Formats: sequence, C-alpha cells, structure tokens
Amino acid sequence: MKKNLSNELRELLRILVRNLGILEKSDASCCGISLAQCHAIVEIGRADKISLVDLADILGLDKSTMSRTINNLVDAGLVLRELDMENRRYVIIQLTDNGKIIFRNTEESMNNYYQDVFNSIPEDKRDQIIESLQLLTSAVEENRCC
Repeated sequence: MKKNLSNELRELLRILVRNLGILEKSDASCCGISLAQCHAIVEIGRADKISLVDLADILGLDKSTMSRTINNLVDAGLVLRELDMENRRYVIIQLTDNGKIIFRNTEESMNNYYQDVFNSIPEDKRDQIIESLQLLTSAVEENRCC
C-alpha cells in the first residue's frame, strides 16, 4: 500500500511538473527568451540587484552556465552586469528598463494564472493545499541528492 501511494505521488508530481513546464515555456517564449533566461529575469527582478554567484545558487546552476545565460541577457539588452565595487571578484546583475518590463509582465501573468488555479480549489481545502505543499517542499529539500 505504501509503495502504491509513493508511486501515485510520483505520477501526480510528474504530471504537475509537466503541466507547469508547458505553461512556463509558453509564457517565456512570448517574450522571445528561453525558459532559463526567464527564470533568471524573475530572480534578478525579485532581488533588484544580485551577484552572479547568488543567482547561480538560487537557480541551481553552475557559475559558467549562469554566466552564459547572463551574457545572452546582456546582449539582448535586458540585464546590466557590473563589478561589485566592494568586492571585485563578484559581478552584480540588475535588470534594464526592458528587463523590468519583462519581469513585471511575467510576474503579473503568473500571479493571475495561480490566482485562477487557487480559486478553482474548494475554499475549505485551500489551507490544506498550502500546508501540504510546504511539507512536500521541505521533504524534497531534505532528500535532495547531488
């Protein structure tokens, strides 16, 4: 019985991740950027300014991959990159005005989508969903490999 429930969890999460991935890809592609670039823009926008190292850590990417992603965003005119004046080993990244537009549009679109999803859940189950997702997130982080 326990194994069947863990298989059901796996299948439900697989479907959820796939459906959310399709949503994210369609949202990112409308702005003409890759999904990785979209994730970077969102994290930079939320932080206002962030180091390349911290951004790579948040997104779970190595520094060289993150650097290539940022280079593409700089070339596209969406991100500014400059050396940290206090520690020249760090690169500070922030959004340009065009990057901020994409960030705000992405945030608004995702907020509206998740509000619709949340409103589709019966009101008496909403707290339960949030608590369950918090528990699931903690369990996944606790058992993360690599």
